[in-house]
Amino acid sequence: MDLMLAGKSVFVAAASKGLGKAVALEYAKEGARVTIASRSLEQLAQTRDEIRARTGVEAAIIQMDVLNGDEIRHAIQSTAAAGNGLDVLVANAGGPQGGYFSDMEDSDWMGGFELSLLSTIRLIREALPYLKSAGGGRIVNLASTSIKQPIDGLILSNVFRAGVQALTKSLASELAQDGTLINTIAPGRIATDRIAELDRKKAADQQRSFEDIQADAIRQIPLGRLGTPEEFAKHVVFYGSFANTYVTGQSLLVDGGMVKGL
Repeated sequence: MDLMLAGKSVFVAAASKGLGKAVALEYAKEGARVTIASRSLEQLAQTRDEIRARTGVEAAIIQMDVLNGDEIRHAIQSTAAAGNGLDVLVANAGGPQGGYFSDMEDSDWMGGFELSLLSTIRLIREALPYLKSAGGGRIVNLASTSIKQPIDGLILSNVFRAGVQALTKSLASELAQDGTLINTIAPGRIATDRIAELDRKKAADQQRSFEDIQADAIRQIPLGRLGTPEEFAKHVVFYGSFANTYVTGQSLLVDGGMVKGL
């Protein structure tokens, strides 16, 4: 299938590692002009080199902290200037800290809001004029299966990731008149450093082994394994492509069947 991404300008936030990196690599495979952003220039350079080696595409890199509105504005403006506009935005950020309601102070709630929801709002706000100028673009917000089923011990993610999908649904009708489609893609247990970090914390809290915690989690997945970043990225790239012409405002769980809700 031709995803009609060749030559399109794509911006991927938090793309130096993990799911963002996998998404950027998949866009490069489709011939897009990819810009990747994160806080670490060193990690960005390594990811750029890997993308070049695997696809032949020279990704642009921009240092950007998703907690900094000025840096987001600069990154989007620079991407549009260098790439003759902007066609696709992938709004992504690292997950907020784990913990329960009783663990959280006001500063934790504010941090979770700024990282998981406000960063998405800012990225979209800065990107929209360029997407509109392009005749209608694509926005994909990365979230978590917590938008459909709360995850124990991740109260901040449960609250603010749900806000991301509320934003997606609200914007779908507003943006449709300009031809821009927006969707949320929600990973379940994908084999990333983030999942390993959460499992190690859970193992320490419960005084159990990391392997036992992972085995318990895998038993809850009908497909019987963790997903791969590459599997997840393929879904992001389709919904954030111009082969997608009629799906907007939706959420897709990439979770191997883990969430049981309808």
